[in-house]
Amino acid sequence: MTYLRLSFVVLLLLRFCTPAISITFPGDAAALAAFKAAVVPSSILPFSCLSSWNFSASSDPCRTFLCGLSCSADGRITAIVLDSAGYSGYLPAVISNLSHLQTLDLSNNFFHSSIPSSLSSLSKLQSLVLTSNDFTGTIPFSLLSNLSSLQNLELSRNSFSGSVPASLSSLTALAILDFSYNRFTGPIPSSLPPNLVTLALRRNSLTGFLIRSAFTPLRRLEVADLAGNRLNGNVEGWLLKLPKIQQLNLANNSFEKWVVWPATAGDGGGQELVAVDLGFNQIEGRLPPELAGYPSLVAITVSYNKLRGEIPWQYHGEKNGAAFRRLFLAGNFLQGRVPAEFLGGEMAGSFGDNCLEGCPVASEMCSPRQKPGWICKMAYSGAVGQPRGNTMGLELADGERFRVFKPEACCR
Repeated sequence: MTYLRLSFVVLLLLRFCTPAISITFPGDAAALAAFKAAVVPSSILPFSCLSSWNFSASSDPCRTFLCGLSCSADGRITAIVLDSAGYSGYLPAVISNLSHLQTLDLSNNFFHSSIPSSLSSLSKLQSLVLTSNDFTGTIPFSLLSNLSSLQNLELSRNSFSGSVPASLSSLTALAILDFSYNRFTGPIPSSLPPNLVTLALRRNSLTGFLIRSAFTPLRRLEVADLAGNRLNGNVEGWLLKLPKIQQLNLANNSFEKWVVWPATAGDGGGQELVAVDLGFNQIEGRLPPELAGYPSLVAITVSYNKLRGEIPWQYHGEKNGAAFRRLFLAGNFLQGRVPAEFLGGEMAGSFGDNCLEGCPVASEMCSPRQKPGWICKMAYSGAVGQPRGNTMGLELADGERFRVFKPEACCR
C-alpha cells in the first residue's frame, strides 16, 4: 500500500512540475506576433485583448492568451476576433501565413490602409469582417477570386472605393455581402454570388439600372438593401417575385416607375415578402393594388415620390394573408379618403403632405398637413411636379428601420 501511495505522489509531481509543451504552431505564433506589431502601441489600452498578448520566450498563444483568438486541437490558429477597443494600425501581409484561419473580425476599430492581396492565400477563410474601420483602396481581384470558402464578407463603414468587383460571382459559398457606407461607384455587377442571402450596398454612389439577369439567379436572397445610391430606371415586377425575398430597400435613389406583378401561390414568388421601401425616389403613377395579394407583406414605404390617385381599396378590403401594419405614404399627391381602418389600432405610418380627405389634423399619422387645394388641382392638371424636399433626415430614419434586418423584427 505504501509503495502505491509513493508512486501516486511521484506521478503528481511529474505532472505539475514538468514544463508545459507549447502547442501553438511556430509559424502561426510568428504571424500573430507580426500582426500585433502592426498595431500602434498607444492604441492598445490596458485590459484590452491585445494587451494580454505577451510574446515572451515562454508564451504559448493557444494556451495563455486570454481572448481574441481561437485554436484547433493541434495548435493552429483558426480565428482572430478582436474586441472594439479602438486599435489603430494596418493589416500586415504576413497574416496570410495563418493558413488555417477561418474567421478574421477586426470590426469597430481604427485599422487603416488597404487590404493586402496576400489574404487570397487563406483558402479556409469563411468570415471576413472589417466593419467600421478606416480601410481604403479597392478590393483586390485576387482576394475574391481565390476565397472559395468565404461565406460572410462585411466591409461596411469604411472608405473603400472603385467598382463593386465582378469577381464576386466566383464566391459560390458567400451568403452575406455587406459593402454599405463606402465610396463604391459604377453599376451593380451583372453577375452576383449565386447563394447570397443578404445583399447590402447602402449609401455608396452606385449608378445604373437593376438588371434582371443579375438578380433572378439569386434563389436564396432574403434581404436586398440598395438604399442611398444613384440607381435609376424602373423597379420591375420580377424583383418582388424572387423566391425568398423578404425585405427590399431601394429608398433614396432615382427610380421613376414601379411595376408590380400579381402574387400567385403557384409560382412561389413573392410569398415571403415582408417589407418594401421605395421612399425618396421619383416614382410616378398610382399605388399598385397588386400589393394586396402578397400574403406576408405588411410594410410599405413610398414617402416623397410623385404618386397620384387613391389608396387602393384592396389594401384593406381584399388584403391577402397578414393585414398591413406599416404604411408610409407621406409627401405624394394621393387623393380620396384615408380608410378609417388605417387610422387606429396597430397601424403605424404617415399619410400627411398629400391631397387626401378625412385625415384628422390631430392624428399623428396625418402630419404634416395635407397640401393646399390649389397645389393639388395643379398637380392633377399636370402643371406641377413633386418637390424633392429635405431627404437626409428621413433617409437616416429609414435606415434605422431597414438596416440589416430580420423579417420578424421589421414590423413590431
